[in-house]
Formats: sequence, structure tokens, C-alpha cells
Amino acid sequence: MNKSALPDPFEQARLEKGFGEMNDQNDPVKILLRLKDVRKTAKNWKTFQSGGEEIGRIVVPSEVHIRNTRQIPFEVDPPQHASYRDIVEPWFKRPLENDYQDKLKSIAETVIEGALTKDSLEIVEQFSLVIQSQALTVLLNTPFEESKTWIDWGTHVFRSEESALDGDKANILYDYIDHQINIAEQNPSDDLYSKLLASEIDGRKLTKEEVKGVMILTFAGGRDTVINTITNAIAYFAEHPESLARIKNEPEILNQAIEELIRYFAPLTHMGRVVTQDTEVCEHAMKSQSRVSLCWASANRDAKTFEKPNEVVIDRKINPHVSFGFGTHNCLGATHARTLMKVILTTLVNKVSSIDILDHEDNIEDLDQFKRKVGFHSLNVKFNA
Repeated sequence: MNKSALPDPFEQARLEKGFGEMNDQNDPVKILLRLKDVRKTAKNWKTFQSGGEEIGRIVVPSEVHIRNTRQIPFEVDPPQHASYRDIVEPWFKRPLENDYQDKLKSIAETVIEGALTKDSLEIVEQFSLVIQSQALTVLLNTPFEESKTWIDWGTHVFRSEESALDGDKANILYDYIDHQINIAEQNPSDDLYSKLLASEIDGRKLTKEEVKGVMILTFAGGRDTVINTITNAIAYFAEHPESLARIKNEPEILNQAIEELIRYFAPLTHMGRVVTQDTEVCEHAMKSQSRVSLCWASANRDAKTFEKPNEVVIDRKINPHVSFGFGTHNCLGATHARTLMKVILTTLVNKVSSIDILDHEDNIEDLDQFKRKVGFHSLNVKFNA
């Protein structure tokens, strides 16, 4: 099997039952596996809630023990969700602007040109994390030097080598954000902190706690996911140089290639919801206040929708993947992620002829019933000009 391949561990359960099960810190979760069920459930926010009283419970694994700040607008349901989203959505559409894209191009070119000078490069820490962190300064409109701090945190915001949920490490992020909010309050600038502090909802200014909620989501939601996407893409092109060459020769398929890589690698496996009333899911009874998860990674491999679901079809034309979520809570950072991938792939095809994988260590996510490869703990490669 190719090193870049991500097998589908959900296939049998998806075909037989439509759901799986896992124990998340003694708080069971039903994992929904079929695309139609995932989409239907994601749209039904009244029955399957994101904004429950227990902050952090919809995340899998649950973050109730490491977080008491509500992530906004992620953990807010309609109608208030729309009010928050109206504030932040224009900011997260800035990647469509030429100046924004030029800044990302400069970052990608510098990192890739540096990679070409090395005989060996570890992609997760020395490439993907660097690009993700530096690109985040463009999204937040903060000084480029801030990326050095974020790089020093390592690849995970809430995890450490010892623990899948590390409260002490999470506090590093929370304290950092508190400090930046205080700076923006005293000296407003053109960054996202200042934008949020000056914003109003329902005729009042956002509180510092609400600003913090938006910022936690921005930092945490776009970290592991972007790092996994970049790393997996590099591994794929290392083993499929013909795809890299094809994108160079057929630039019209670039956007299709990006969507297909995002579908196949599904950087976020799943996201939870809390059931608000007794109901049924996949003909299975669900009690009020129980939890379900929407398994984006499984839905993206549903053969009822996707032809050759376990292959990367680089020019796939019909691609209704759910890697950025679906319905009310679709990912705010999708435009940034797509733009960043477009810039990286364009730079790769122009500057790199091939990539050699030297060694690697897979990153396997333990979901009790399922073991899913989400990417790599480490990936050492050589870029060839």
C-alpha cells in the first residue's frame, strides 16, 4: 500500500448498520457514517444541537474538562448563530482578495524554495506547521513575527505526547489570546482582535469572552486540519508525480484537484452534536442529551455518491464532499484553506519536479471501534527542483 493512502476503516459498518460507536471519556457517541445521514443530521440543528449548555461537549473527544469558553459561532445555534456569523464572515472571505493571495504566495515560495536546498526535510514540523502558522498571520492580519510563537507551540493546540487532551497546553493558547485581546483593547489596530472588539451584536459590543470564543475557534479549528491537509498532499504527490505533472500541464483542473485531496484526506474525522429530544438515527433510538457525531471522513467515502471513493481522482467533476462540514455550521475557514492549498500547489508545480519520501511515521486516530489514519506524526522527504 502506498504511504500516502488513507484506508477507509468505516466501510463495513457504513454498509451494514450506518453507524459506529465509541466511548468518549464515559460519554458514549454514536458515529453516523453515511453521507445522507450526516447531511440530514447536520441540517437539523433543532434536534441535533451545537449550542448546548455544556461547553465543549460537541467536540470528539469532548473538551468539557479543558475549556469553559464557548467557541463562536461554532457552538451557537440559530437564530443567534446568524448574528455572530454576519460579524465574522466578511473577514473570512478576505482570502479572495489579490493582496491576501500575494502574501500567501510569498510565504509558500519562501518555504518551498528553502525546502529545495535541503537533503532531508521533516514535513509536519518544518514545512506544514510553518506554512500554516505564517499563513495564519495573514488571516488574523497580525505581525508576521507572531508565527514564531505559534510554531513553538508544536502541531497540536490541545494535545501533548502524554495526553490526547492536555489542559495545561490548552491554557497556553487561552492565556495568549487573553493577552492579545487586552493589547487590542488598549491599542486598536487592523487585526481580527480589534475588529471583533469594535463589533456589535443585538445593539451591544461583543464581550471579551465572546471575542475569545471566536479566536479560540480560529486558532484551534484551522491548525491540525490545515497541517494534515498539507502533509497528506505532499505525501500523495511524492508517490504520484504524474498528478503533479498533470496539474502543471492542465491548470484548469487545479480546483478539482484541491477539492479531491480535501475529500479523500478529510483532515477532520468527525464533529459531534447533542440530541435535544428522543429520536431515531439509522433506525436506532437515541435518547435526549445523548451524543452523535457526523463522520465527515466516512461520508466522503460513501460509494452511493462517490465513484471510486477510495481513490484520488484528481479531476473528479462531481464532488459533494463534507470535509468543511455541512449546513448551518459549515467551516468559516474554508476559503482560507482552499486559497492556501491553491497557492501551495501552484508553487509546487512550478518549482518542484518530484518528491522523495525518506521515512515516515503514521498518525493513527483511535475511535474505539475504528482506527483511522489521519496523516503522519512525521514525514521526511527530499524535494527535487
